[in-house]
Amino acid sequence: MDKICIKGGVPLEGIIPIGGAKNAALPLMAAGLLTPERLILENVPDLADITTMANLLAQHGVAISLETVRGSGNMLKLCAAHITSTTAPYDLVRKMRASVLVLGPLLARCGRARVSLPGGCAIGPRPVDLHVKGLRRLGAEVELRQGYIDARAPKGLKGAEIAFPTVSVGATENLLMAATLAEGETLLINAAREPEITDLATCLVSMGARIDGIGTDRLRIVGAGQLSGTSHMIIPDRIETGTYIMAAAATDGEVRLTGTRIDLVAALVRTLEGAGVEVSATADGLRVRRRGGSLEGVDIMTEPYPGFPTDLQAQVMALMATATGASMITETIFENRFMHVPELTRMGANINVHGASALVRGVRALMGAPVMATDLRASVSLVVAGLVASGETVINRVYHLDRGYERLEEKLAACGARIERMRNAR
Repeated sequence: MDKICIKGGVPLEGIIPIGGAKNAALPLMAAGLLTPERLILENVPDLADITTMANLLAQHGVAISLETVRGSGNMLKLCAAHITSTTAPYDLVRKMRASVLVLGPLLARCGRARVSLPGGCAIGPRPVDLHVKGLRRLGAEVELRQGYIDARAPKGLKGAEIAFPTVSVGATENLLMAATLAEGETLLINAAREPEITDLATCLVSMGARIDGIGTDRLRIVGAGQLSGTSHMIIPDRIETGTYIMAAAATDGEVRLTGTRIDLVAALVRTLEGAGVEVSATADGLRVRRRGGSLEGVDIMTEPYPGFPTDLQAQVMALMATATGASMITETIFENRFMHVPELTRMGANINVHGASALVRGVRALMGAPVMATDLRASVSLVVAGLVASGETVINRVYHLDRGYERLEEKLAACGARIERMRNAR
């Protein structure tokens, strides 16, 4: 199993290119099931989760081809002219929760979908009840049996008003896609507003869907008889952007991030201003550096967009570990998302967890240590900590990183980091 070895203490200096957003690419790939025509996606990141979704779509009968385009990510071509299976089996769905996003498109297009329940994960359970209730509101018959969501709509889906009791990105995406082929008008109330949902809606409009309220929490969709193919450029990855912002700030370096936009990380930028980190827009991305010599502790609470992203909580905790003063970090989205805390404390961080909050008291320095990744964002928080720590940090179970970070070691090494992957290390 691969490991990553980091010898910390080197300020990052240079340029880091940002790839396409994984969390936008996955629902966009599922949207290919909505049309028999070809969907072309550009700026697709080369990640394990993308491969997992491609394998799932292929077993549904989707023809897929991938082209590498120098300087602008990969180009993925999908054509679901002939859907050969409406079952998403456990062996594929268990690898990635986003696989459940084929449920809405398959049901809307074929009148039938049987998708394995994805189950829990390392950062806490994320139930599919809002997906199921929403599809029932659209007229589907849905049963949960033998570990599968079994949904039928032999006469097609019918538009309806659906009010989400809590904000859910996945349910918003699934029901948005399903509603584009439903008969009549659907209104999604309290819909998630993440940029990735805006990106999905923009692509669906290009495919012929009628959607009003894009970017707000009220989406109005008027169903179309059929959607067409299109070509769509995926937005930059705001979580990758935020991660490298904090890596640069933690090491007291100066880094330019290209191919991204500052508006995608506005909540993070506002938070880091109080910590003494300057993030400024450039013609092709943004620049990061500290304003003074030290970081200042700030309080953070994760919230649905446009609040502070839960997917940056672990990274900001690693940043605050060496800040002056104390920080209170509160997680409101997922339970059990402090699994990185014991690993950071192994490196000398002073962190106390009280329920959904973690009190981080900044220390003078972190120390390298062997640590273990527990999930995607927790693993990259250990990379941020390792870049700052004195001595050597060895991160185990780095396959989590490959799900969401493309060429991480290469990008950091190009900015001076002493980092390498030890392949098949014991």
